[in-house]
Amino acid sequence: MKTIATLFTAASLLLGANLAMARDLGPDEALRLRDAGTILSFEKLNEAALAKHPGARVEETELEDEYGRYIYQVELRDSNNVQWDLALDAKTGEVLRDQQDD
Repeated sequence: MKTIATLFTAASLLLGANLAMARDLGPDEALRLRDAGTILSFEKLNEAALAKHPGARVEETELEDEYGRYIYQVELRDSNNVQWDLALDAKTGEVLRDQQDD
């Protein structure tokens, strides 16, 4: 029984540590980072995402701090009504992930 409790505690701590490493940034903090030149403008980031799927439209965006790296999450819907999830490095605009949503 002690082994199960130890495993559960370790799993809980690991999950909590992972959640603490990634956090959503609010609009004020995102604008501050943009104005400081730490991240690209949201227009440039959206353009980089839309370049991967011409004719698509942006449905949702979110800026996250993941392990000290700013990641811009974008949901797109293309002309065939397919939803795409993209992750971009908010500092460089590099597309890190581009996958069709299930």
